[in-house]
Amino acid sequence: MNASPSQPHPAEWPETQALRDTAERGLPAGRHAFHREHLMAQIRDDIRTAAPVAPARQRNPFLRKTILLPAAACALAGAIVGGVALSGDDGDGTTPLATGPALTTRLGTVDAKGGPQLLDRVSLAAGTGDTDGPVVRDGQFLYIASKVASTYPKTVDDKTTVVSQELHDRQVWQSQDGKDGWLIEAGETSDEGMTLAGPHASSAAYDRLATLPTDPDALLRKIYEDARANKDKEVPIDQAAFVAIGDLLTESYPPAKLVPALYKAAAKIPGVVAVDDATDATDRHGVAVARMDDQNGQREEWIFDKKSLKFLGERTVQVEPSPDKNDPIKPGTVVFTSAITQRAVVDGNKQLPAEQQAG
Repeated sequence: MNASPSQPHPAEWPETQALRDTAERGLPAGRHAFHREHLMAQIRDDIRTAAPVAPARQRNPFLRKTILLPAAACALAGAIVGGVALSGDDGDGTTPLATGPALTTRLGTVDAKGGPQLLDRVSLAAGTGDTDGPVVRDGQFLYIASKVASTYPKTVDDKTTVVSQELHDRQVWQSQDGKDGWLIEAGETSDEGMTLAGPHASSAAYDRLATLPTDPDALLRKIYEDARANKDKEVPIDQAAFVAIGDLLTESYPPAKLVPALYKAAAKIPGVVAVDDATDATDRHGVAVARMDDQNGQREEWIFDKKSLKFLGERTVQVEPSPDKNDPIKPGTVVFTSAITQRAVVDGNKQLPAEQQAG
């Protein structure tokens, strides 16, 4: 499944005009784009309340480094760590989740050559499953429910400790064109939730995903093109492409014909490995496809059921010591974890699948 050594590196492929999406220059991933609006709302609230400032960090994959903060807000961005406001009630009825000891895990054994083979099996399983996939009509919404938690450094009175959120629910609704949506997440929004509207949300919209090529080589060229246009300079291009695909596997609902192509495209990214054991946020064990980010010593893992090879969720694990000597995050720490619990197509924004079935 790997590209032949005689072929150019994917990042060196020439830009293909036919694949360039001139109308959509948003982020290539879904979940961190969803959080941009919420992040900025929190920053505005923190500016008004002058909350105590913790070290500025963005460990949570929802807050990828591709998010750009206004210069005036950067000094207060530390009040939002891993997507959680460290002050009290943030002014809109939300209350930060309680924190406890850092999440830790046993690091699975890596098979350096097993990533492409595992992705080939996953691709075959995806292609023989629900071949019809989601059918989204005008006016309908994609619904995705998950369990998530983050680990981050928290500073109080000049003392820094590593703490983790409680595992909590996250619910996202997104219209088929990405122009309308809703988010409900404990500790992040009020009980009623918040809107997810605007052009940045359309990068993972069903309508856009339906236009992506299903040929793995063409798809990977498109992914690298978007990654080059949007990535942070500190993030290696191969890692940016791997993360972009992972984002599409989590908080979006790709058409069935696209899913096998995503796995086959990921198999061509250099540095992709297999991990023999990994657990998602709900402690389901599985095998993982992963890639190490040498810039920070973290490994991004996509977790699949060992038997069915169904996608369960993902996590980010600190595998090697951070190059930053002052970084309190130690190897074996789970920086972020998620588990997909339900995906569905519903008829309206904020509608639950059970409500639709009852109707």
